[in-house]
Amino acid sequence: MPSAVNGSVSIRYEIAGEGPAVVFVGDVGLGVWQFAWQHGAIAGPYAAVTPEPRWIDRSDEPAGPYAFDDLVGDLEAVIAEVGSRSVHLVGYGFGGLIAIATAMDSARVRSLAVIGTPADGDALDPDSLWTDPTDRAAVEASTTALLSDRFRTAHPDAVDRIVDWRIAEDAPPETAAAQRAALADADRSDRLYELTVPTLVLHGTADAVCPVEHGRRLADGLPRGTFRPIEDVGHLAGIEASGALNDALLGWLADHADRDED
Repeated sequence: MPSAVNGSVSIRYEIAGEGPAVVFVGDVGLGVWQFAWQHGAIAGPYAAVTPEPRWIDRSDEPAGPYAFDDLVGDLEAVIAEVGSRSVHLVGYGFGGLIAIATAMDSARVRSLAVIGTPADGDALDPDSLWTDPTDRAAVEASTTALLSDRFRTAHPDAVDRIVDWRIAEDAPPETAAAQRAALADADRSDRLYELTVPTLVLHGTADAVCPVEHGRRLADGLPRGTFRPIEDVGHLAGIEASGALNDALLGWLADHADRDED
């Protein structure tokens, strides 16, 4: 598995597919399972790049707390190591904030798509998103709360699979706390005018982790922001409404990805 280095920290990542590079940036404390429903749609026509953040799995786990700039630096290191002249970023929640900050400073970012993302880390409620993965009952309760009754009834096997993935992949308490400390510095609300790349803001209208008005506010503040609500789903819109969200992502990438690029 390839890796990128930010200072003394090694960040592992996977690449699947060929074409313009699409880099996934995950939410606070969650494993890479969160993009499972998008990865299959993106990999193939695009090179889907999935970093394993510094607190999870095979990447290094330095002692925290982490600064927001540390996590932005991790993403910048992966982008540099991938080697494409330009990339497209897809961020979930806190990962969307990391993607926004990266795009403000990097000439390599051609477009953004963010899901359930505000302009300020204070608008996210990590307590309703992450829970201790060593406590199965807590993970089951958390997962149930994050998904609608309709989805749980229609896809009970998927819910069980998500619980298993969370137990295996989500951050342990000490590393989740280290990352959550970075939320305090994740405020770009007064600098949105600097983000000049086209940005698609996708947001579940029933999102309890980051209420939908924060997504609307983010899109309104961006010079090239496009807001697209996903009706009647929560924070895990990429799971509950994977078909609609994947169609939106693929349409967005088709409009903004130059297939002549390496």
